[in-house]
This record gives sequence, structure tokens and C-alpha cells, in this order.
Amino acid sequence: MPRTMFDKIWDSRVVADLGEGWSLLYLDRVLLHDLSGGRAIREVVEAGHGIAEPEKVFATPDHAVSSRPGRDGETFAGGALLVNSLRDTTRQTGAHFFDIGQKGHGIVHVMAPELGIVLPGLTLACGDSHTCTNGGLGCLAFGIGASELTHALATQTLPQRRPRTMRIRFEGERPAGVTAKDMILAAIGRLGAAAGTGYAIEYAGSAVRALSVEERLTLCNLSIEMGAKIGMVAPDETTFAWIKGRDFAPKGALWEAALADWRDVPSDPGAVFDADHLIPMEEIAPQITWGTSPAQTAPITGHVPDAADAKALDYMGLQPGQKLIGTKVDWVFIGSCTNSRLSDLRAAAEVIRGRRKADHVTAWVVPGSEAVKHAAEAEGLHERFLEAGFEWREPGCALCVAANGESVPSGARCVSTSNRNFVGRQGTGARTHLASPAMAAAAAIAGQFVDVRGF
Repeated sequence: MPRTMFDKIWDSRVVADLGEGWSLLYLDRVLLHDLSGGRAIREVVEAGHGIAEPEKVFATPDHAVSSRPGRDGETFAGGALLVNSLRDTTRQTGAHFFDIGQKGHGIVHVMAPELGIVLPGLTLACGDSHTCTNGGLGCLAFGIGASELTHALATQTLPQRRPRTMRIRFEGERPAGVTAKDMILAAIGRLGAAAGTGYAIEYAGSAVRALSVEERLTLCNLSIEMGAKIGMVAPDETTFAWIKGRDFAPKGALWEAALADWRDVPSDPGAVFDADHLIPMEEIAPQITWGTSPAQTAPITGHVPDAADAKALDYMGLQPGQKLIGTKVDWVFIGSCTNSRLSDLRAAAEVIRGRRKADHVTAWVVPGSEAVKHAAEAEGLHERFLEAGFEWREPGCALCVAANGESVPSGARCVSTSNRNFVGRQGTGARTHLASPAMAAAAAIAGQFVDVRGF
């Protein structure tokens, strides 16, 4: 029987069948960040256990660290205890730790792929819902809760209920101005914020195969915004070329052996999915959200729906039928585990070339990792942002979740490249509109929503 990529990876990691659809899965990687990692390790140790396989545990502080230039782990006092806890517990137990300002540091779902920690065919868990990002490299990655995290650290296994499988095929050539962010927002808008609940999603089709690895990571990042814990893209030659030579990637004979295994990971021809959706690329335009759910999205040339959610409109300060183009913008945030990689910053920098942001707009650019920051600076991208009036910040989650003392002011309207536009997500009363880096940069220049294709 032809098998899906999900089935192949899941079945290869089952330690025990627990019955009623549950399996005990072996975990190849466990990722940790500052909000939950230190506490989880401490709970394992206090319970009299050690970390089962510390060499397969990778930690970095990202959520509760300041992104202010020149910062350190103490700059945001509210997060210092969490950062220090993660630093101390990883050192005591032998887990990998990538400290602030050091090589490898960054947002956990940015630095793990770029270091080669994430590889095709692996299972990976982290105490963060956007762990699905890592599926862009062809692995089975999912977020878990606090109690699950302690179990994962103590045993390197985790009981999980097997989800159903869904395939979303994007077919056709990508229209001008359309990015991976627009593709996934359009899919969520079309299928709904709960469409993926209980499913593992595989993104496929000619348009997905044409994406770079970084774009595939963006595509998978918002799987959880469709209700799915798992989002995946089949590994291919593009994937293998991207991974080769990275710090934790296999080397020498191990590389050749890994390639042989990875080429068997993609779904077999004829594999059957429990749900299958087709989205023609010609139907997708640059997107921007108008409400308080990623599903409340529309083409930038569109308008707020006439029958829009009244509660969402009241919070967002919009009216039914209102045109999106021309809506005034106060803040712009380019960053987060969704869109803070080098290609994202290049796209934004290209839009602002020779231009300057509107005077009333506050605009931040927050690289996703130390590696991204240094690479961008080597290309002079930071100078372009600074000349355009943007702030060039230090790596971290920053304004995505406002857990580090940085937030969008109440009532301010922010175009953000992050993944969630929930009520209060970027700060109490903040109004968040999700968009691609290019769209966000264009909004900063114009001081309002604009169609980036005009740039």
C-alpha cells in the first residue's frame, strides 16, 4: 500500500502501541526555550530523574529577552530569571545551550533548522505551538504542553494520539507579489481556522516544490493557525542542498547514508489522504488580515466583509465593507519565527530601497538569529533599514507575543509579519494585521495599507 510521508515517519518511531489510537513515540529532538525549558528540566531533576538523552536536547532563550540594541540577558528584568534558569539547568544536565549573543542563538524555530538540528524524517517536539515550522524540512514536528515536556526530557518518548492526514496542494505559477505567507493565509482564509484540527497537514503541489526552504518553513509555521499541530513539506534536492554542511548535519559517509534514507521520506505516488484540498495559485493575491483570527484575511485589493464578525471589527476599529487599501498604519514589525530569516529581510529591504518610512510610523526589524543578523549586516541590509528610518534590533521573538516587555501601544495599528493577530497578542489593545515582509515594508513607507505590487 502506498504510504504518506507522515505515516512513514510516525510508524518508524513507534515504541509501543498504547491502544485506542495512541502510540508511544520516540523523539529524535527536543527543543527548549526560556518560557518553559528551565522549569521543565528542573521538574525532571527534582523528581529524581535525569535527562534521558541530553545530546538530543537543544535550548535557547528567545521569548523573554529584550531585542533592544546592546541588550543582554538582564536587560528585560522580567525575563532574566527565566533566561538564567535555562542557562543553569542545561549546563547542569549536559543539554545544548545557545546563549544570547553567541553563535547559534536565536528564535528556537529559526536557529534549529539553520544549524542542521532539524533533519528530514526525524520526530521533534518543543513546548511551543509553532514547532510545526520545522516540518518545512520534511520532519514530524509538533508543539507540546508543560507536563508533556517533562515526560519528553525524562524518557525521550511521548504518548501521542495519531492524527488523520490532510494534503493541501498549491498548483500553478506563483503570481507576482505573492509569497509563502500569502499562500498559507489564503489557505486558512479559505478552509477556516479549525480545518486542520485532528490532522497532520502535508503541503504539496508544483508551487510548493518551487519554494525555497525558508519559504517552506514559513508555510508550515501557520499550520497551527489552521488547527493542525503538524505541517510538513516533502524533502527534495532543494532541502538536501540547504542542509549540507550545517553544524549538526551528517558528514562524510553518514551524509551519503542519510541522503539514501531521506529520499524515501516523501509520500508514495498514490498515497491516500483523509482530506485533500486544491488551491490554484492564480486565485491568490497578497493578503492582509482584517480581524482577530488568521482566518479573517482578504486580498489587499479587497475590503472588510459586509457580514464580518462585529466583535472583531469593534476591536480592530474597522467597518463592514471598508476598503483595506488606505487604512492608516502606526507600527510595522518585521520578525518572528514566521518571517525573520535572511530571505525575508532581503524582500523587505528591496521594497524600501531609496525610500523612507512615513514619519508617524514606528518600524522594527528583528532578525531571527545571530546568523541571520550577521549575514544581513554583511550584505548591508541593516544600513538600508536604518537609512529608511527603521529600527534594527537584536534577535528574539520581540513584538510577536509581547512577552519581553516590548509591545505595540493600545489602539495602535500594526502590520506584522508574525503569525497571530489575536486580541492583545502584541500588547493590550494592540491591533495586529498579518502580512508578508514585503507588504509590511510597503505599509511602513506609505503609512497605510498598500498593494506591494505597486512598488
